[in-house]
Amino acid sequence: MAFGKTPDMGKFIHESSYIDDGVSIGEGTRIWHFCHVQKGAVIGRNCSLGQNVNIGCNVRIGDGVRIQNNVSVYEGVELEDNVFCGPSCVFTNVLTPRAHFPVHGVYARTLVKEGASLGANCTIVCGHTIGKSAMIGAGAVVTDDVGDYALMTGVPARQTGWVCECGKKLAENLECSCGKKYGLKNGRLEKI
Repeated sequence: MAFGKTPDMGKFIHESSYIDDGVSIGEGTRIWHFCHVQKGAVIGRNCSLGQNVNIGCNVRIGDGVRIQNNVSVYEGVELEDNVFCGPSCVFTNVLTPRAHFPVHGVYARTLVKEGASLGANCTIVCGHTIGKSAMIGAGAVVTDDVGDYALMTGVPARQTGWVCECGKKLAENLECSCGKKYGLKNGRLEKI
């Protein structure tokens, strides 16, 4: 794969990064120092991969995704559009790993839905879904599914509020200072 700016697709790949054959990288995407994108990965348009990011085989990443330094997105993980992964956040893909009993291709699926933000050093245990525009606090350990717009903090992560799609914590009346309003329906938050 060519390094540096690729004029035909408007993407940038730093010369210290390695891109395997069979990878798709969208227009406007920037891949910085010491990254590795493995075969079969698909990365959308206008994404940014910070220093020392590893994208595993067959991983799907949507448009506008921001992955900060030192993050490995393993096979079995999918990031929808506009997901933010904070520095050193952690994904897993095997629930019961053993060095002497490798699973080779049998990975639990993890889905991070559109607009979700994962804080620095948080851990997402595999096999779960992180809802649309959810916010995972720094250092939190997610061990279950997370609903849309949920604010999750702690170890293990527990819901401590709701967040607007702009990222601000919602007031008790479920209105945001940005003007957006939300309502609860059957325990799920929905934008009005």
